[in-house]
Amino acid sequence: METHTDVLLVTANVGSLFDNLGEIQSEWLQELYKMFIFRSDLTETDLSYDNSVLLPCEFFSYIVKMYVLFSLQALGSMYFIHKTLNNIYQYDFNVKDFKAVSGQNRYVGSLDGVTTVEKEKFPKNFWPDFKWSRKGFMRTRWIIHNQGLDLVNVHLFHDASNLTACESSPSVYSANRRNALRYVINRVSDSRYSPLPFFLFGDFNFRLDTLSLVQHLSTEADVQTVRKDSNEVEKIIWEEKDNDHQVLLHIEEKMFAYLHQAYFREDNVPSLLKYDKEVAAFHDVIREEDITFPPSYPYSEEHAKPTQYMNTRCPAWCDRVLMSHAAQESIHDRSDDGERGVVYNTVGPNVCMGDHKPVFLFFSLKTNDH
Repeated sequence: METHTDVLLVTANVGSLFDNLGEIQSEWLQELYKMFIFRSDLTETDLSYDNSVLLPCEFFSYIVKMYVLFSLQALGSMYFIHKTLNNIYQYDFNVKDFKAVSGQNRYVGSLDGVTTVEKEKFPKNFWPDFKWSRKGFMRTRWIIHNQGLDLVNVHLFHDASNLTACESSPSVYSANRRNALRYVINRVSDSRYSPLPFFLFGDFNFRLDTLSLVQHLSTEADVQTVRKDSNEVEKIIWEEKDNDHQVLLHIEEKMFAYLHQAYFREDNVPSLLKYDKEVAAFHDVIREEDITFPPSYPYSEEHAKPTQYMNTRCPAWCDRVLMSHAAQESIHDRSDDGERGVVYNTVGPNVCMGDHKPVFLFFSLKTNDH
């Protein structure tokens, strides 16, 4: 008999949260907690809350402690299983078998001895000309009411320079991310373990095709390139031909300032998505729900400017939840039953959540009690 189990996946880059812990922590946690009480029959109005309402102390304390620990690592994951669910199993990579989940487990620091997690940094010889940090992936495997799946947390490489990013299409950074993600997909799909449907989530650092976008934005502008004494490009400035030659676009290594920031807002998402090309290279093995929300990065870290982007990077959908074809087939579309189906959106769209808005995917998983 087919049954359905609600699943909520949330990916959050929390680095800037701990740079501004006192200012944004409370509302950040409130928004996260709203996701935990999220139900498919609730509307956005139902999800509103009074700022005076405090989180349950136990949940609040646990989340804070865990994220403080995660802030010292490149990757970290938390898994919450509702107490009404039975028949939940987690894979042991050492004995190559699933074991029933019971009680609470917490692992921090080195995960080398934790047999329920597969964690890898990207090989150092991938790109010898670049110095990479702790980027990589971690995987856990689950059986939920007889439905197996892999959950894979991914952190890919960022664009080090806006100037370099707009030199070619695709950029050198995009090519590096493509190689890294293909490596992850190959690792979770190889013959070492029985294949399962998998979900990939995290900060993929996907960026828009910067060169193509800049060419589009600056079609009617005059360009000026400023160079250092070494002849290296220091900045590129585009000015409007009229309107008193107002600066339209200003790009430096760590600056991307566009005059009309509303271009990146929600009502322009469809036209902006044509520059979001990095996932397309994986359509042979990967799917994603339709994106209807504005780019998840780089939002202002000022508490009073929760919907404004910083002028540091070109806004992009860095934070994603992707899935294998088999994983997509395991999702039950409840819209046919008159209920809310799959929901793919950001957490805290009108609240300061740091430079990354967390992204969530809510869906109903096809399961079987027998």
